[in-house]
Amino acid sequence: MSISFDGRVAVVTGAGSGLGRSHAKYFAANGAKVVVNDLGGSVAGTGGSSKAADEVVKEITDAGGVAVANYDSVASEEGGANIIKTAVDNFGKVDILINNAGNVRDKSFAKMDLKDFTSLMDVHLMGAVYCTKACWPMMLENRYGRIVHTTSAAGLFGTHGHTNYSSAKISLVGFMNALKQEGTSKNVLVNCVAPMALTRMTEEVMSPKLAPKMKPEYVTALMAWLCSEESTLAGEIIEAGMGYYSKVQIVEAPGYIFKGEEVPAPEQIRDSWDKISDMTGALPYPGADDVIRAVFGKLKASA
Repeated sequence: MSISFDGRVAVVTGAGSGLGRSHAKYFAANGAKVVVNDLGGSVAGTGGSSKAADEVVKEITDAGGVAVANYDSVASEEGGANIIKTAVDNFGKVDILINNAGNVRDKSFAKMDLKDFTSLMDVHLMGAVYCTKACWPMMLENRYGRIVHTTSAAGLFGTHGHTNYSSAKISLVGFMNALKQEGTSKNVLVNCVAPMALTRMTEEVMSPKLAPKMKPEYVTALMAWLCSEESTLAGEIIEAGMGYYSKVQIVEAPGYIFKGEEVPAPEQIRDSWDKISDMTGALPYPGADDVIRAVFGKLKASA
């Protein structure tokens, strides 16, 4: 059976081009009513224009879909609230939120103005927080919601010259992990996708050989699955692009327990490092409480 979004309302931030445009068009083509949010600014997040969002809305409506534009910046609480209000005012609810809006200001950390650091945190992290906060109570009350944060391999693994971008993107994983604890039992499911796609933010650094293969639609296909009624996934981190899809996990090694009541000396930690860092049998944990219980159990068993 094909996946349908009939009767669903989707909000896609940063939907004026690239990944967001692809997501918005897909949801609309498959039955959803869509809010196309885009500030219409530069890749650095400056300026603004209604043109980008309006053009995507026109593409959708010309194809027979239903969509409205919103031009608010995600980087303020008021902007996030207005984006969700646009959905509620026009369509009565929000079922799906794709936190896709982003900006880039590349520079080595030594040369970076901290305003360029906080700017990315404001858009990538706080933008997701503001939009999620505005629709979260509604989703819990309706006992239905699908939220996907756009993270990045830059945040998961790091990359030179992107301390601001990397920090913001890995923060979204922590945000997701906490929301998972609060929303899953009420069918409000939150996940993260790390895209590999050609967008305004990547076109200048992308290899010409890879660019033709990095269609946003590869990422959109995963977004659609995660946002479907069928999906029960929550707390997942998935890399996607060029036909490649891979689950990413944070895992913890079995670890090493020092016997006795004495605090180990730094030299003992040094000498035991191979055992402490042995990842054989490493496990993911559903939540922080599960880690604490597991460690306590190991300590009790070793006593």
